[in-house]
Amino acid sequence: MIENITKYFKLVRFAHTVFCLPFALCGFFLAIGTTESRFTWILFLQVLLCMVFARNTAMGFNRWLDRDVDAKNDRTKNREIPAGKISPRNAMIFVVVNALAFIVTTFFINKMVFFLSPVALFVVMFYSYCKRFTSLCHFVLGCGMALSPLGAYLAVTGEWAVLPVLYFFLVLTWGGGFDIIYSLQDAGFDSENNLHSIPQALGISGALKLSSIVHIVTGILVLVIGYLQNGGIWFWIGAGVFLILLFRQHKIVSSNDLSKVNIAFATFNGMASVIFSLFDILDILL
Repeated sequence: MIENITKYFKLVRFAHTVFCLPFALCGFFLAIGTTESRFTWILFLQVLLCMVFARNTAMGFNRWLDRDVDAKNDRTKNREIPAGKISPRNAMIFVVVNALAFIVTTFFINKMVFFLSPVALFVVMFYSYCKRFTSLCHFVLGCGMALSPLGAYLAVTGEWAVLPVLYFFLVLTWGGGFDIIYSLQDAGFDSENNLHSIPQALGISGALKLSSIVHIVTGILVLVIGYLQNGGIWFWIGAGVFLILLFRQHKIVSSNDLSKVNIAFATFNGMASVIFSLFDILDILL
């Protein structure tokens, strides 16, 4: 039983929840701290469940759809489906169960998020198709990630506002930018297999330049959010660390040395998300 659960955790790279979940908490506590909405443990748990179910759906579907492509790629051929650890049928059952659980959970939150839940699922699943026809696939992934703070805010308030929309674009540019770096590993494979990506379209050097530009936009959005949110010392400490880590990942990856791509992708961005969100939430609540 535990072994089977572990297989599915590996299938969806559960540890990578560290990218989106902290920003979902930012959206949740932003709503609590800036509106008359009240904190309840039930709603908090519902938001967490939505995050888990949506991400499981997205990652499970990605692994199911890409199973043949993954089998051809030396970097991914040992993933659970091509390696035979999880069957395609069971992977799809996992996806359907999580998608239904996501929709059911939103039903108990509010009407807005319930009616928007199919849209959210479409976005996070549509990403998996995008590299088959557009090099902008990285930004579709970023868009799916960016639904986390916006969706959490809507779950609490049921209303739109400027700040959560800015958080949406912050996460979109941040996630899209670091996914370009991550995809550098497969630039050659993508070219050989008619798959689209920024590195495949612009080359490694061009992709790194575009990722840097996108992350400059991310930095600007952090500053704008801090200003509009009347950020205090805690916010600016978190923002400072976030921007340093954002800058640092571009220093350790170059067109001549891709050996530290995974460090830039997982370690730096995971730390950036957790640290920024922690200090942001502290600032909102204190």
